[in-house]
Amino acid sequence: MSSSSAVAGQQSAAPPPESASGDEGWRKYLLAAGFLAPAALLLGVWVVYPTIRTIIRSFYDRDGSSFVWFDNYREIFTSDILLTAVKNNLLWVAVVPALVVSVGLVFAVLMERVSWAVAFRTAVFMPMAISAFAAGITWRIVYQQDPNLGVANAMIKSVEGVFTSSGVLTRALPSSPTLVQKNGGIQLKNPISAGDVAQLGLTGIPPADVPTGAVDAQAPEPVDGGIAGVVWRDFKPGGGTPGKVEAGELGLPGVSLELLDDSGSKVASATSGDDGSFAFDNVGGGSYTVGIAASTFAKPFGGVDWLGPRLVTPSIMIAYLWIWAGFAMVVIAAGLAAIPRDVLEAARTDGATEFQVFRRVTAPLLAPVLTVVFVTMLINVLKVFDIVISIAPGSSQDDATVLALAMWRTAFGGTNDFGVGSAIAVLIFVLVIPVLLLNVRRFKREA
Repeated sequence: MSSSSAVAGQQSAAPPPESASGDEGWRKYLLAAGFLAPAALLLGVWVVYPTIRTIIRSFYDRDGSSFVWFDNYREIFTSDILLTAVKNNLLWVAVVPALVVSVGLVFAVLMERVSWAVAFRTAVFMPMAISAFAAGITWRIVYQQDPNLGVANAMIKSVEGVFTSSGVLTRALPSSPTLVQKNGGIQLKNPISAGDVAQLGLTGIPPADVPTGAVDAQAPEPVDGGIAGVVWRDFKPGGGTPGKVEAGELGLPGVSLELLDDSGSKVASATSGDDGSFAFDNVGGGSYTVGIAASTFAKPFGGVDWLGPRLVTPSIMIAYLWIWAGFAMVVIAAGLAAIPRDVLEAARTDGATEFQVFRRVTAPLLAPVLTVVFVTMLINVLKVFDIVISIAPGSSQDDATVLALAMWRTAFGGTNDFGVGSAIAVLIFVLVIPVLLLNVRRFKREA
């Protein structure tokens, strides 16, 4: 037998390496269990036990003394407030995730085209650095109805003031029976003709509402062939005679006057001076009616009621979009940076327009990233709470309520109905489960 054969025989006859002993195997599992035990304990205390306890509690009454089966769940879909919460959550799910993804995609594309991308990214992402509750307080100030306080209405007022103007008086009442309110203005009850004098005394005007520049009113002198008049604040401290111009009573400047013929058509107009005097010259024969135009009492822009019952939910959605658009932009921008540029250049070389490149190349390649952002937003809006409670005032919280807010108000907001509150929590949990399963399946597929 040759030496090489002997060596080969010895090698083939060599026993296989010994497997780990039983003690070493148990030691490996115990080591893994030791690392996992703290996390498992925390999950059990903070997730598993509360979940099971909440599910059980949802089948009991308010104080937990009686088993009521599904009565608490029936309450969710029969109570007006809770049903509004369900409808609002459906609206949030249908609108907000798609809107956040769309705006984030637009911002991410723009960020690649502007030279000041760092400043743009910082400005858009900055709302993520503050809590949603603090952001809600900020937007509640923005949405104040008073244009002098709320930024949104102040901006509208600055534009609206270009096209419309408010009247010089906010309100007024006739001071004597010779005047009547008609068509939003105030008129003389009886018609007058050329050479007569029209005295339009007003009351119910606060001192702060008297136009600036007003001086003492003077009783007008008749005008040949015309009609003279005065409009004044018919109020004198210590008393006076209604309908008569007296010393110390102020004229009302800037008031719009109208001269109406027998048919009620306007034939002339005038504006009162600082002392409230005005005149219509060369009016001709016939009888006329003198009155204060309704435009004098046109109310100034009082602001849009952003936080009223009709607009409170869309207003909160805008604030939520302001917060999360930066997150979507950053994630999508990372996906854009990973797209091979030669693919985009090849599409442009083949004659595709920028829109076609975006629709046919960029968007399909970004589909996994867009799905991540969409699913994340879907989970977030199902449990949205803090921004709703911080923006919606108490008068419209019932109209803006969502499931998470309804759960908190029902269980801890004074009602103390822990049965219905637990049922709402279980409903939120059930709604989130399909989205979580979809997310897990996507992760497994990518792995």
